[in-house]
Amino acid sequence: MDGGVCFVIKSMVEAAKRYNILFRWVYWHFGEAAKAILRGWKNFLLFTLNYFSVPQLTKTLFSHWRRYRESYGRGFDPKRYLSAFVGNMISRTLGAIVRFFVIIVGLAAEVVVFGIGLIIFLVWIFLPVFLILAIAAGIGLLI
Repeated sequence: MDGGVCFVIKSMVEAAKRYNILFRWVYWHFGEAAKAILRGWKNFLLFTLNYFSVPQLTKTLFSHWRRYRESYGRGFDPKRYLSAFVGNMISRTLGAIVRFFVIIVGLAAEVVVFGIGLIIFLVWIFLPVFLILAIAAGIGLLI
């Protein structure tokens, strides 16, 4: 007999979850929609990293600027060797400076996207509370 009562109670709970609009809304708001917001937030974070090429620029921080490099040539000519060495060092330094600033801008944009995403997610989670408070204030319960 206990098994039958448990089955009936389980069936009623499942039916309430399936057909009660309040349960369905709570499941959607805090489950499906929250997951979708988190997925979108993750996509924006990944897009920002890829847009500014932060991982690639970090790997190639000290590479030549625009692959511009001078050849040392054949044989040993100290003047040509020194000229090529200085030119290559200038190219690498310029490349490092430009890449460093782009990385800094990319990380700053990442922080901004993270903050905006956090605000959007928290507003979404607390939206029902804001709605109840707005209704209460509108009918004069909060003074």
